[in-house]
Amino acid sequence: MTAKRRGAQLGMLAFAVLIVMGAYASVGLGINGKVPSGMLGYGLGLGGLMLAAYLVLAKWAPWADPLLLPLVTLVNGIGLVMIYRIELAGEHLASAANQLMWTALGVVMFSATLIALRDHRVLQRFTYTAGFAGIALLVLPMLPFIGREINGARIWVGIGPFSIQPAEFAKLALVVFFAGYLVAKRDVLALAGRRLLFIDLPRARDLGPVLITWGISLGVLVMQKDLGSSLLLFGAFVAMLYVATQRTSWVLIGILLFVGGAFLAGQIFSHVEARFNVWLHAEDPALYDAGGGSFQLMQGMFAMGSGGILGTGLGQGYPYKVPLSFSDFIFTATGEELGLTGLMAILMVYALIVERGLRTALAARDPFTKLLAGGLSFILAWQIFIIVGGVTRLIPLTGLVTPFMSAGGSALLANWMLIALLVRMSDAARRPPPQAIQDEGLTQVMQR
Repeated sequence: MTAKRRGAQLGMLAFAVLIVMGAYASVGLGINGKVPSGMLGYGLGLGGLMLAAYLVLAKWAPWADPLLLPLVTLVNGIGLVMIYRIELAGEHLASAANQLMWTALGVVMFSATLIALRDHRVLQRFTYTAGFAGIALLVLPMLPFIGREINGARIWVGIGPFSIQPAEFAKLALVVFFAGYLVAKRDVLALAGRRLLFIDLPRARDLGPVLITWGISLGVLVMQKDLGSSLLLFGAFVAMLYVATQRTSWVLIGILLFVGGAFLAGQIFSHVEARFNVWLHAEDPALYDAGGGSFQLMQGMFAMGSGGILGTGLGQGYPYKVPLSFSDFIFTATGEELGLTGLMAILMVYALIVERGLRTALAARDPFTKLLAGGLSFILAWQIFIIVGGVTRLIPLTGLVTPFMSAGGSALLANWMLIALLVRMSDAARRPPPQAIQDEGLTQVMQR
């Protein structure tokens, strides 16, 4: 049974690489009327990397969900194609070669995580260590000398010519902490206090964890001007708290706290107020200027509008007119050339990745795995919602990047590690009892 599953996975992986190579060829045909000369090199590079990831997965996690790796390969590959397309348009900051290098490092991190972490349950022993590490990573950009402010947000750490975004790795450490903490305290946090209308409110003494997390998320918003990480951090904690306790009151309290905190910050701090002004009044001529304001947001919406239902076609749009179209706004660049149909297909791929993660949570045999798999799946889904909501003006722009698609190393490495954790947990959840494995092996021997 395992051999058939792995064979199907390899076939899906090859199909994903072929789709990416077809898109790569379409870019060259759309721009120059011929297939790109480097197509074979990119195809072999991407195919070789994913084959290496497949071999590691087949050896160290043979019972893992067979869909995760092909789905991630597809969105990672589409991101490479779009970055290559924007690079051909003359955007010197976009580099498909660099992104392929980061993808290779991401696959290395994926493989290293699977090999080193044979049993994910050992992470529960490091609950508070993970919490401390997550907070430390969030604080790093605030330190002198190494902290860097780029595009108005102080979320980078620079070491010589290299820079990383520690918050991308902090989210993994904090989800491990949340899972371990909530497993230990869920019985206490599930206790009901007073009843207000149809909601059982928690006891006042149990509000400490959510208030502390709320304070940290507001600190990230105010000190680092990072609305995305703030929203991601607090949203993940509230969602996992709900999963652990099944109390709707925690969700309502979380929403009220974050909305109230964001409103208060908008009244006090100018950079938070500016974000809300751009969101609410993007069409205002005073905000629409090439030096900032709503220019980027409106250009992105114009791009998606010009794409229509089916898109202009790969290589036939003008995605380079949107600032940072290879990074923060790669979703709008994709929408211009692939249209609403292409965007819906990509969102379905993301939805399938999240669904496989949630399925792993449901199949898990212990509460820590359920919370960890559910939390990791939620932050991936939540991040996509925040990005799509931001570029379509459903919510204010946050500065988060599209997982696996946007140019950059920190997010790509962290998200490949996230997938490795989901793969490890799905292997544990799907692995049959030892006796069943022995019986299957004996049956295969007898059939031969």
